Amino acid sequence: MTASELLSRAPPFPAAGGALLLPGAAGAIELDCAVPEAAIARTGSAILCHPHPLQGGTMHNKVVTILERSLLELGLTTVRLNFRGVGKSAGVHDNGVGEADDVATIAAWLRRERPDDVLWLAGFSFGSYVCLRAAGRLAPAQVILIAPPAGRWDFSSIALPTCPWLVVQGEEDELVDPAAVYAWVETLKPAPHLVRMPETGHFFHRRLMDLRGLLKNSLAANLPPLRTDPRG
Repeated sequence: MTASELLSRAPPFPAAGGALLLPGAAGAIELDCAVPEAAIARTGSAILCHPHPLQGGTMHNKVVTILERSLLELGLTTVRLNFRGVGKSAGVHDNGVGEADDVATIAAWLRRERPDDVLWLAGFSFGSYVCLRAAGRLAPAQVILIAPPAGRWDFSSIALPTCPWLVVQGEEDELVDPAAVYAWVETLKPAPHLVRMPETGHFFHRRLMDLRGLLKNSLAANLPPLRTDPRG
């Protein structure tokens, strides 16, 4: 089935948020959509990608849900997905290739359903690798990478985003080598905005609220306009 045929079968975006199954190339993609309060809603939607599914990663990961909360508080609509073979999502793990295709499918659906919105992409750990793979073809307005696994996955052949992008890395990460992340960032032109979090491990234990504040402060300058002018 072609991408356009899959899109024609896709359900509408849930006005109040909620779970749904989106048709994808490998079968259903399980999504959870959330919308901000109307008074702060902005013309932007973000796709959020979770850690490695073969190591227990799901869209319910605490870092992913704090990322969702942060973006909702900034006024963005959010869409979390379960990668292939996780939860109700069909298919099997595809080393980031098929997963990036699924992100592109979600992006096409969002752009159909919310044509006034700019697209943001965000990911944690393996999810960072997936959204970076997708970013080159999707032209997002903002990219957010939390603990990107540089040194563990090959980032060298990925087309880098041309939009603003943020990299957040814990300095005591026990799974992703912080030095490898910093070295990778130093090779990038133009470089993303890098924030190093001291005394922070991979899963941000006891630092989730700090991460929330960091994200909101770091992203405030690139927010899309409010959906409704508060002046009436």
